[in-house]
Order: sequence, then C-alpha cells, then structure tokens
Amino acid sequence: MTKPPGSLGVLEDVAAQLAGIAGNCPAPLPAPAAVAVFAADHGVHAQGVTPWPQEVTAQMVANFLAGGAVVNAFAAQLGADVVVVDVGVATPYAVEQTDRLLRRSVRPGTADLAVGPAMTLDEARRAVEVGIEVATALAADHGCLVSGDMGIANTTASAALICAFTGTPAPAATGRGTGVDDPTLARKVAVVERAVGRLPGRPGTPEEALATLAEVGGLEHAAIAGFVLGAAAARVPVLLDGVIAGSAALVAAALCPTALQYALAGHSSAEPGHAPALRALGLRPLLGLDLRLGEGTGALLALPLVASAARALQDVATFDSAGVTEKN
Repeated sequence: MTKPPGSLGVLEDVAAQLAGIAGNCPAPLPAPAAVAVFAADHGVHAQGVTPWPQEVTAQMVANFLAGGAVVNAFAAQLGADVVVVDVGVATPYAVEQTDRLLRRSVRPGTADLAVGPAMTLDEARRAVEVGIEVATALAADHGCLVSGDMGIANTTASAALICAFTGTPAPAATGRGTGVDDPTLARKVAVVERAVGRLPGRPGTPEEALATLAEVGGLEHAAIAGFVLGAAAARVPVLLDGVIAGSAALVAAALCPTALQYALAGHSSAEPGHAPALRALGLRPLLGLDLRLGEGTGALLALPLVASAARALQDVATFDSAGVTEKN
C-alpha cells in the first residue's frame, strides 16, 4: 500500500483481523451493520443498587422501537439497523412482535443474585441460545453485528461476572452505573462481594462458565455471549459495546476461546470493571470517550473506524500500481 508500513497504527491490525474473519484479502466492508439491543431485568434491583425503577427497562424498549433513544440516533447516522430482543423484560409493555422487536423471553427478569442463583443452568443456556439465534439470522444479510443492551441494574451483574472471571476485587470492578451516590455504590459493592463469594472459584471449563453465568449473570449477558458465538460461527465481525458486553464476552471466551478472534472492542467504558475485562480478553478498545450509556452506542461510534480499515485495504493503491517509488 502507498504508505509507510505501520503508519495506520491500530487500523492495520483491524484490517488484518477483518481479512482473517472473511478468509479473504481485502475483506468486504462491514456493511450493512445491525445492532441487537438485548433487554432484560434483574432481581438484584430489590437490593437498592440503583435509584431507577425497574419499569424503565420496558419503557426504554418502547423508546427504542419508537426511534427516540441515542442508539437510534447513532444508528440512523450510520445507516445501521436496530433490533430489540426481549430476553427477559419483567414489566409488561403493549408492543407486538415486529421485525424490529423479537420477543424471546426466557423468564421475566432474573432472581436476586444477592441471595441465590440468578437463573437456572437451563435458563442460562436458553438465553445463550437466543443470542446465537439472533446473530445467525442477522449475519445472513449484514456485514457487521453490534452488541447492545438495556436492563436496569445490569451493571451489578456485570461487575459480578468480571470479578468471577478475572479475579478483580469487587471495589475495583463495581462502578456507579447510571450515576449512583456513595451509599448506593457501597451497597452495590457489598452485593457483588456476597454474590461472588458463593462461587467455588474462577471457572476453568465451559461447564463452570455456564454455571457462573447462571449464578451471578443476567439474561442479556447470556444472550450477548451467545451473540458473540453466533457471529463467530457465521464468520461476521462483532463489535462489542461497553462493560455489559465486556462481561458477556468473558463468558463467550470461556465457552469458546476462538470466538474472540471475531470480536472487536468499540470503546473503553467509564465503568471501572471494563478495563480488567478487556485486559483478560486481550482486546484493545478503538475509542476512549468515557461513555457509560450502553445500548450499543459506543460500539456504533467505532463502526466508521472499522469500515475505514476495510476500505483502506480495498481502495488504497499499491506502490507498483500507483507508480510510486518505494524506499531504498
């Protein structure tokens, strides 16, 4: 290519990864893109880990479908499709299934992870299978999949997963989520410590990973883990959002380590647990904007960078074809 070797920095690594995913160089453009927003509720909400009422999850599902959320605005700017997947919303909402809403509820929210398992092994497996199903369907007519999430109290489950899979202490992995005050943060840390304390140790097998997910995870975490696996099986790049996706990717990596070869980290979240999760995954975030919204917004913002990496491989001339003299 008509440029000094390495001069595009991380984008060259992205371009090589895209070519590896496609099994072809140059790789196809990662377009069109589809963001799947997996929505679910959490029984740990009863512990007062967030001031937001649980019904906000269902209300935001309606907002996504009406096109009024940040993820809709960012997706419209990029020409990406938005699909909402209800994998466990607790509050009923009056929206029928459409091509933009997939009702795949495993159960109406998890149980309280502070006092016992969040879900059964079968429920965790079924939620993973939802993610695989959605990724498989979207990969049929999309060139890039983007992870999104919605679930009041889901950063508590994320912190617990990150502690369980990486050994990070609860105070270092637990953040303020939607902006909780100090007493609420202290309560949240204590909940995470109590939940992780029930686990026998860091999971070392796929079976142990699934058991850990069932004990302290969320339904949307399970579905995103399956989303990563499904994207890998379809040989389509999957762009990960923030701390929710990072914690889910830890599960996916434990279930199938090679699945991470198909994943890119869109950004580094302001949530403290995201950094140790990315280190454990060996993923380098493309952006660092102190985002902590979720929904897939940070990953969408990184999509033009991924597209530019593919475009460079496709369109930039070589020294020979351009008649440019190489260095001696």
